[in-house]
Amino acid sequence: MNIYERLIQEHDNQKKLAKQIMETTGDSPERHQLFTQFKTEAVAHANAEEQTLYADLIERPESQEQIRHSISEHKEADDLITELAEMDMSSSEWIQKFEKLKDDLEHHIDEEEEDVFDLAKNLLSKEEANELTLQFDERKQDEKAA
Repeated sequence: MNIYERLIQEHDNQKKLAKQIMETTGDSPERHQLFTQFKTEAVAHANAEEQTLYADLIERPESQEQIRHSISEHKEADDLITELAEMDMSSSEWIQKFEKLKDDLEHHIDEEEEDVFDLAKNLLSKEEANELTLQFDERKQDEKAA
């Protein structure tokens, strides 16, 4: 499996969790459990992605602008996740803010899978893409453990 396949797999899982959260109501144990899982996955994913694929691509002039944009979207998502973690889950504001996060996440994923992956495929060899998968998996496990 190369880095692109791994990240698509991760993205699909995050979209599934976000959809499940949108189907919950109030300050329920289910919403708490799903949001905790979503938060852990999303933050570990973003950090591992930045430390592997993005770290490689930002060193290349032709991909710097796109990667800086992607990193800024990670920061915005992280800020929203932090905000949501501190809010009352039973408030209507919570679900509205989570829906914004979900929409932003889907936009970021679409942009990444189209623009970033296309760019990376032109810059990285197949061997590099395969190696990045191993590095990503290792970094993500470290992030989840932290």
